[in-house]
Amino acid sequence: MKKLSVLFAAVMMVVSVGMAKAQKIATLDVMGVLEAMPEKKKADADLKTFLDAKQAEIKKKADAGQAKLKQYTEEAPKKSADENKAREAELSKMNDEINQMQDKAQKDFVAKRDAAYEPVEKKLNDVVTKVAKANGYDYVMDANSSAFVYKAGTDATPAVKKELGL
Repeated sequence: MKKLSVLFAAVMMVVSVGMAKAQKIATLDVMGVLEAMPEKKKADADLKTFLDAKQAEIKKKADAGQAKLKQYTEEAPKKSADENKAREAELSKMNDEINQMQDKAQKDFVAKRDAAYEPVEKKLNDVVTKVAKANGYDYVMDANSSAFVYKAGTDATPAVKKELGL
């Protein structure tokens, strides 16, 4: 019985080593490929334009608020307490509007970014799958990952770039 368990353990070790060696693993410079894709560059440019427009809109509103604050501060001693209180309420309302504009711009930017990058990521994932299947890779891992302690396997980056026409 003891011989059988030792034999079984030895067989399991040989099988597990054989299975580990049979797996084909490649790395991929995901960021390098993404940065080389024209679709990503266009999405980045569109997002920058969108963000610049939103920031300009918010800055215009903030500058108007600053001008009113300065005007109201200078005129405050000459105005009645009721007028100053109304002006404070108006400034507070403007400040709330600016905060709402910033929140909305942030949400709009995130939605636009997600929509812009989704087709780029899908295209990359489809090509990685195609290259992995064509080359028999069991796993393709991001070469930029800090999880790697040592890597000397196949680099799939050139094959993916070639498939993308980059």
